Amino acid sequence: MRLVLIGPPGAGKGTQAAILSERLGVPHISTGDLFRDHVTRRTPLGMDAQRYLNTGELVPDHVTSGMVRERLARPDARNGFLLDGFPRTVPQARELTTMLAAVDTTLDAVLEFTAPEEVVVARLLKRGRPDDTEDVIRHRQNVYLRQTAPLMTHYSDILLTVHATGTVEDITARAMAQLSDVARGAA
Repeated sequence: MRLVLIGPPGAGKGTQAAILSERLGVPHISTGDLFRDHVTRRTPLGMDAQRYLNTGELVPDHVTSGMVRERLARPDARNGFLLDGFPRTVPQARELTTMLAAVDTTLDAVLEFTAPEEVVVARLLKRGRPDDTEDVIRHRQNVYLRQTAPLMTHYSDILLTVHATGTVEDITARAMAQLSDVARGAA
């Protein structure tokens, strides 16, 4: 299964990514992990990314796409993967389509984790991180909505919505039910 997970900060996407990756037997590929790995190994892409990370700027698409392309080429991703944090924009989604077409494959589904803003704000406030003030959290939610609305339209034909409220187990069960429908449709 080849999946992309999207959802606002606080929707539990990272938690679900780890669980779904294990259940589906595919690698969880997080752009945050890729950035840290490349920076630590001091690869050319990592050195390029570090310049932007040091100033708080967004890492440009060509750097992020290069890291994702390299990671998807590894043997463990041949039979499937779960992307978390990429694509974030329509140009990145188009680049991903090009990457996958080069190896004659496509995405199976995009899982969108949704939760009311008050729920995700409360979850993030509970984390207790110094930068998790209510104003900052609400700003991140608005940025997410602006960035991903076009992405949801772009992927409308393979977009599956998972309501991310309730227990972790409830959310996982909803996601797995959506994915089993996709698997049945592909059979």
